[in-house]
Amino acid sequence: MQALLGEAFASVLGQPVRAALTVLGTVVGVAALVATLGLSRTAGNQIVGRFDALAATDVFIEPRLGGSGRALSPLPWDAEQRLLRLNGVVAAGTISEVDAPGQLVRAVPVHDPLSRTEFQFPIRAVSTGLPGAIHAVLSSGRTFDAGNSDRGDRVVVLGRSVADVLHVFNVDNQPAIFIGDRAYVVLGILEGVERQPALLGAILIPEGTGRREFGLLSPASAQVETQLGAAYAVALEAPIALSPNDPTLLKATAPPEPRRVRMGVQQELNALFLLLGLVSLAVGALGIANLTLVSVMERVGEIGLRRALGATRWHIASQFLIESTLLGTLGGIVGASMGTLAVVIVASVRTWTPVLEGWVPLSAPVAGALVGLVAGLYPSVRAARMEPVEALRAQL
Repeated sequence: MQALLGEAFASVLGQPVRAALTVLGTVVGVAALVATLGLSRTAGNQIVGRFDALAATDVFIEPRLGGSGRALSPLPWDAEQRLLRLNGVVAAGTISEVDAPGQLVRAVPVHDPLSRTEFQFPIRAVSTGLPGAIHAVLSSGRTFDAGNSDRGDRVVVLGRSVADVLHVFNVDNQPAIFIGDRAYVVLGILEGVERQPALLGAILIPEGTGRREFGLLSPASAQVETQLGAAYAVALEAPIALSPNDPTLLKATAPPEPRRVRMGVQQELNALFLLLGLVSLAVGALGIANLTLVSVMERVGEIGLRRALGATRWHIASQFLIESTLLGTLGGIVGASMGTLAVVIVASVRTWTPVLEGWVPLSAPVAGALVGLVAGLYPSVRAARMEPVEALRAQL
């Protein structure tokens, strides 16, 4: 065995350019495998972290519906204040759909027969805490305050889609829109939200204005943002806080359990990137097999001479197997280093925390050796089957 190892090393080192080209396929494959596994884990942690920061802190509360489709128990008007008293609640607000049949909306007080000036948009009555609970971002102006709601002021905040249709682009000159025949001052324009994205296509009015102008009877639902890890406790306590006599009349929806979501995201990413890495590794194996087979064909004379001097078929097959395994191992070591470096570089560029399981780079040389071993099977068998006379005759 020691002699076989020496011959294999001498053959590999005797043609360094060919050895480097042979190793290159395995290097690329192993590096791709290590990098993809590391990047999938790193990206998975980032995705789950963002999920935890947003979805895992979101609780939605609404009344349960009876057989007639009506709410069994309305939310109280002070729902926002009650929810804010719960431990773990960061922000809370209520939102209700305003029933305004036939109320057309326009931005000018006159009718233009040449173009459409009247539109119908959904109207939502919201409490003052809702913008914070949905992470609202305004491109212009401000949201309502408690005074606007208490007085029932005729003021609105327009979703971006509504503002574009009505050609209201800023609130510097206190523009007004008309809902029916009543004028409402535009306080702000909603540019984006992280929760309740449908509000970008709606007109928002203060909850007190909804009660005064449209006869709103009670809030329809509540949106709550919690501290990370408090969503389930808040979801259990919120119905009790809002309906102490019968909490079962309200339904609180909490996000799915973060650990299960994390595992699902990680498994999907691992499966995808592992497949890509295996494809790259297969390409590397084909490269080793091809170049090893070429080496066998070029060394026909050497094989015939060794067979004539007494070398067995096993010795010939073992030499080529050891050579391909050495090349695969070398490719695994270099590929593991390059893959790990790629994970660190990508994570640093994206300002992520690099995450890589310790067994991945450590097992990469073993994977490279196995690839080299498998890739060298056919060439080594072919070399071992050569008869000495035929090999020497072919060389002549």
